[in-house]
Amino acid sequence: MSKLRISSSTEWLETVLGDFDAFMLNHATCERKASATALSLVSHYPDRRILVQEMMVLAREELEHFHQMLWLIQTKDLVLPPDEKDLYVQGLRSETRRGTEKYFLDRLLVGGIVEARGCERFGKVADALDPGPLKGFYQAITRSESQHHVLFYRVARNYFESSEVDERLNELLDHEAKVLQNLPIRPVVH
Repeated sequence: MSKLRISSSTEWLETVLGDFDAFMLNHATCERKASATALSLVSHYPDRRILVQEMMVLAREELEHFHQMLWLIQTKDLVLPPDEKDLYVQGLRSETRRGTEKYFLDRLLVGGIVEARGCERFGKVADALDPGPLKGFYQAITRSESQHHVLFYRVARNYFESSEVDERLNELLDHEAKVLQNLPIRPVVH
């Protein structure tokens, strides 16, 4: 199981709470991208039955989260912005190795780490919100994300030895901490 090396900062949480509309817009975009990532894995690895089954479930769930976020932002008269590059994800992917199997393993593990960070951050947001529907929504999202990162690691263990998965996951988690520390503080999920 992954253990993020560092927690998101209090400064990050204060920034999110200070511009929650921007955070919600980014959150919506992240949910759409998560669904697209799951479908991309299906498209690139159609011969991997377990992966296809798991990613199809994930894609549908992430798309439902996007739909929920779209509804929330529309009730606030917000409009989705054009896509921007996700500096966090780019930073993680910079360590993706070449070679068919290494690349496949790294894609799975990076996916799991992204979900783990989302889970951690949604949990912090949920804890900080006042009681009400929005707090309940973010508590539910946190529970869902906790299942998602586990899913990626479980899939990886279906195709690779546990020792290889654990060793590479530890390397990528060390890298993730460095990436996070070097990012500007913004009201975004990642």
